[in-house]
Amino acid sequence: MKVILKIFPWFCLAIFGLEMVMVMKPKADGEMHVAEFGRLPALLNGRVQPLDSVARNSLLQIRSTGDLPIESVPSWQFWRHGKKLRSSEWLLEVCFQPEVADTRDIFLMHHPDLISELKLDGQGTEKSGLHYYSYNALRPSLDEIMTQAGAAGQLDASVRTTYQQQLLKLANALSIYQRLKHSIKPEGVTNFVQFLADYQAAMPAGIQALRAQAAGSAEDQAAREHFLKLARTVEAAANQSYPRVVPPTHPQEDREAWVFVGTSLLDSIRDQKISPVVMFYARMAEGYAQRDSAEFNSAVAGYKNWLGADFAKEVSKGRAEFYFNRTKLFLHATIIYIAAFVLAGIALLTLGAWPLVSEALRRSAFYLIVLAFLAHTAGLIFRMTLEGRPPVTNLYSSAIFIGWGACVLGLLLERIYKVGLGSAMAGLAGFITLLIAHNLALGGDTMEMMRAVLDTNFWLASHVVVVTLGYASTFFAGLLAITYVVLGVFTPILAVRKEFALSKALVKMVYAIVCFATLFSFAGTVLGGIWADQSWGRFWGWDPKENGALLIVIWNALILHARWGGMVRDRGLMNLAIFGNIITAWSWFGTNMLGIGLHSYGFMDAAFKWLMLFVFSQLGLIALGLLPLDWWRSFRGNKTTASV
Repeated sequence: MKVILKIFPWFCLAIFGLEMVMVMKPKADGEMHVAEFGRLPALLNGRVQPLDSVARNSLLQIRSTGDLPIESVPSWQFWRHGKKLRSSEWLLEVCFQPEVADTRDIFLMHHPDLISELKLDGQGTEKSGLHYYSYNALRPSLDEIMTQAGAAGQLDASVRTTYQQQLLKLANALSIYQRLKHSIKPEGVTNFVQFLADYQAAMPAGIQALRAQAAGSAEDQAAREHFLKLARTVEAAANQSYPRVVPPTHPQEDREAWVFVGTSLLDSIRDQKISPVVMFYARMAEGYAQRDSAEFNSAVAGYKNWLGADFAKEVSKGRAEFYFNRTKLFLHATIIYIAAFVLAGIALLTLGAWPLVSEALRRSAFYLIVLAFLAHTAGLIFRMTLEGRPPVTNLYSSAIFIGWGACVLGLLLERIYKVGLGSAMAGLAGFITLLIAHNLALGGDTMEMMRAVLDTNFWLASHVVVVTLGYASTFFAGLLAITYVVLGVFTPILAVRKEFALSKALVKMVYAIVCFATLFSFAGTVLGGIWADQSWGRFWGWDPKENGALLIVIWNALILHARWGGMVRDRGLMNLAIFGNIITAWSWFGTNMLGIGLHSYGFMDAAFKWLMLFVFSQLGLIALGLLPLDWWRSFRGNKTTASV
């Protein structure tokens, strides 16, 4: 038994470590080089990104997933993974075989009234209570959806009903989907290569006829009408495209001057020469539609060679971001965090009853937390490298960074108090923050260009990093306080070992972390003031976000003074730390929901419900912490707990 317990931590590490190795290992492309297509660069949201990111972020907004399952597997067969289209494969289908893509159930809808209104009952796919519908199913109602969404969009966000919010989300998803369909091949064109040949052939006579008409001389009416018909198709595509996939003609003058395929074709009227990039995309379209792997792969390779040295930076970024998308480092870190949390939790619960088992589980959890932390850190650094910016640039990245900071604190605590508590808290904090980040990513591109108000400089970089560490440490102190209350009320664990009082250890942890949080919150707030003075011309403007940061500083200082002055003891300290969660959550998310002030970026009213639920849950925990000591299982009948 002892041998098994000794090996078990290394076995756990080996299992998850092997998973990470397999995740990080580069994957070979299939017969059709879909991955190479996904690595091709395009411009969207003000930044160059691979087509895979365009597809992934679009799917997240449309379906709330980064891939598209195409095979249903019974939920009880949890070990099986059904077939799915990866994001790049889905984009290829949307652009080059829209008649197939239109049949996929990708549009997620929740609202029963909307489903009923659109007469979708009994259609689509239902999975775990979620309903998905195809473009074909929604096609008869497109006009009605857009009309109602237009009216809902005129209303203030605060007065929209859930029906109207769902309608707006559906309209946005449909708009993205329709624009993607026009992004490379104009909709309705069956053979893009032949279409370009016709367009090229019609240009000379058509343009000559148009010039003759303008000059009032005799014209070739048939040539003019034929050319205009083709040009109108191109113009429609130019007006409805989503990513700009044609690189600038003169990159040395402006590297951001990417254009749509339709725009490039309209521009070609000047010199009557179609861009070779459009020709490459046309060959990809036909190669994919005809399942001609050789032609598709040849076109992809040809385009990559054409990009050559002039766009080496964009090609390199596309490859790196594609690899980042495929490894899903944050997703795998989330899985390892939750596994470590479970192991550390069992280690805590068996602390007094089975010390050897508890120690084996504690070590297993610690090793996994280290592994998850490495994956988390790798993802964080990868994002920073891709963006060329500090770790915190928006709400999504702040969630990632807060989880990372909490994990650092958990690892430090675990090294000092080897009981599994630090690992449990690190696992829980890492899991929750990465889950929040995942939900924030459903809004679209998380690496979009920063808003002008956040244009970086040294003071901004210092401010966001330091103040976010203050957020992370305040949350971590609150999490430890919650652990104290829950374990104290429902279990005897806090007083289970006389040689090591877990309750006192938790008090020391919370006190130390509140000191840490006070320092970083204060320093981060001051750094923010210096940045505001340089960027906006004033140190302090009573902006909601600034007030929120100040509230955190004041609250942490209040906790310390209450402790130093003897106004609160252990339970009081814990309840104050839990209330710190409410203040920090308000500063982190709540101030953005006000939609006012210079920090009103990242507005997301959809999170208001979750914020309120979080606040009430914390108030409930505080009420639990105020119960008489006789109601606490850990302290019931214990006469030595007067200081509690």
